[in-house]
Amino acid sequence: MSNQKQQKPTLTGQRFKTRKRDEKERFDPSQFQESIVQGLNQTGTDLEAVAKFLDTSGAKLDYRRYAETLFDILVAGGMLAPGGTLSEDMTCTEFCVFKAQEDMETMQAYAQVFNKLIRRYKYLEKGFEEEIKKLLLFLKGFTESDRNKLAMLTGILLANGNLSASILSSLFNENLVKEGVSACFAIKLFKSWLSEKDINSVAGSLRKVGMDNRLMELFPVNKRSSEHFSKYFNEAGLKELSDFAKNQESIGARKELQKEIEDQMIITYIREEIKKNNISEQTMIGLIWSSVMSSVEWNKKEELVTEQAIKHLKQYSPLLKAFTSQGLSELTLLLKIQEYCYDNIHFMKAFQKIVVLFYKADVLSEEAILKWYNEARLSKGKSVFLEQMKTFVEWLKNAEEGSHS
Repeated sequence: MSNQKQQKPTLTGQRFKTRKRDEKERFDPSQFQESIVQGLNQTGTDLEAVAKFLDTSGAKLDYRRYAETLFDILVAGGMLAPGGTLSEDMTCTEFCVFKAQEDMETMQAYAQVFNKLIRRYKYLEKGFEEEIKKLLLFLKGFTESDRNKLAMLTGILLANGNLSASILSSLFNENLVKEGVSACFAIKLFKSWLSEKDINSVAGSLRKVGMDNRLMELFPVNKRSSEHFSKYFNEAGLKELSDFAKNQESIGARKELQKEIEDQMIITYIREEIKKNNISEQTMIGLIWSSVMSSVEWNKKEELVTEQAIKHLKQYSPLLKAFTSQGLSELTLLLKIQEYCYDNIHFMKAFQKIVVLFYKADVLSEEAILKWYNEARLSKGKSVFLEQMKTFVEWLKNAEEGSHS
């Protein structure tokens, strides 16, 4: 047999050096930007022509991949670096939102360009919302005129239903709030929105995404009062919005009061049952814990169930607190939590967060937690739960030593 390696058979025919799929892997927005900028420079201020150009370009250019680049160019004239400055190493265009006239009519025309583009390429919807959220976070990097145009445009797009009101969450960014940028921007945005739709429509959009009770967050903590809110928006000529926020606050207060009354009624009823049937507090806290945990359809995803559990248990803290007046009841509750988190695998990582929540709500005392940690825990998932609690227990011990010294 010859020592030479046998030649492997080869396929004949045309051979491609790179597959199309491999070519697309490289993310290079510069060529995409060149094409869009060139097209916008040719169409100029004729926004009808701009809309047509964007419509036809979607067939040739990869909008799905370069959505952020596309929207950056249409709004700011070129790709934006973090913070909101234009990337200097690429060509930009003068034909964009930020270089346009600062008036409602022009912004309405631009809103139509975005509307047509997103209706034609439905997959851009999510990318567009992400873009607006990002632009709102960059507000400090823009000029006052740019902010005004963006506020008007965003208000119109919200009114047209092209955006969800959830994008407003970007305005609650701590730095923007602290410097008054958020509140100032919100004035312009709501004026624009309310020039297109009435307050009921605006309120409906806010309510849909849970933003109706969060408008106070546009102000720094020391200014979050209904008086300041009313004064600020009334002076800006937005009395409707101010009245709406006031109404929301009073609804919230009524709901809270109703919840307190219901809690008190339940607590009174349970106390009567304990007396009548001679049930111990330890038995009762176990029953309450089981009822509270079985009243919910829990999320199957581990990372989401913790958040859901904390939100749910927060509501029931006053009830649980009423029946942990004895150290033994607190310990019973701790063991029930441990058992539940062990038996329900999705809750394994939630144990420490539940205990900390109950500590902050005065349901569990540090004595009970330390007793559980040092000696009284169950063997179920012991090592996992002790590890989870380690840092918090050390903090408790140090806090205790500090108070005695």
